[in-house]
Amino acid sequence: MRMRKRPNLAPRMEKCAALMIDEPGLYRGHWLESFPGFSALQLELGCGKGRFTADTAQTMPDTLIIALEKVPDAMIIAMERVKERGLENVRFINGDAAGLLDMFAPGEADRIYINFCDPWPKSRDAKFRLTSPGFLRLYADVLKPGGQIHFKTDNTPLFDWSVKQMQSELWQLSELTHDLHRNGPVGVMTDYEAKFYAEGLKINRLAAEKTPDTKGTAAGAVPRLHNAALADARGYAESVSANTEENET
Repeated sequence: MRMRKRPNLAPRMEKCAALMIDEPGLYRGHWLESFPGFSALQLELGCGKGRFTADTAQTMPDTLIIALEKVPDAMIIAMERVKERGLENVRFINGDAAGLLDMFAPGEADRIYINFCDPWPKSRDAKFRLTSPGFLRLYADVLKPGGQIHFKTDNTPLFDWSVKQMQSELWQLSELTHDLHRNGPVGVMTDYEAKFYAEGLKINRLAAEKTPDTKGTAAGAVPRLHNAALADARGYAESVSANTEENET
């Protein structure tokens, strides 16, 4: 989905400048020292318009949340949401998850959120998925022992593929579900999630914990990904079909 250009982006960004980290590498290894008063560091990869960011921060006032987003036209909405609520425990980086080790030291983060990321459905693009082995090893490096990835998506083929990658990379999986909101809304939602839930689409979710055996970047060559095409780029067909079959039984 293409993000439309936001009017007056530059002055709006300027009003939220206090929330932006322009040189995150300067804080590498010292995030909690640089922002005293917080007991944990959590990262959100691709915060979008920031509904999840702001709501999560509000429920965790003792946690510093660093939200990464590559699209300024989306990030400005997230920043304005945080600013309007007066939340002091969120900072933003206009950056890419591929650069995590330039921003965070090994073992520095407690948790990583990945919500409704781009599925990159073609096999040749599988390495760009945020749950591909290359990215999973970056997360293993920056997370503390016992640190977790929390992953949500409406795309069932992407979810099932991601489960296999995490198992191969020796993450310990828990809270795995293909229908998170089966009995009513659970937890903090993103904007996309609220929309999909209203449309009756199922939401997949899991938690993946770093163990002593989880592979990091020192584990050697990242496995080559073959035949990794996803059945449907958005996951709609699978979700709608599953809902239809369940309703007919």
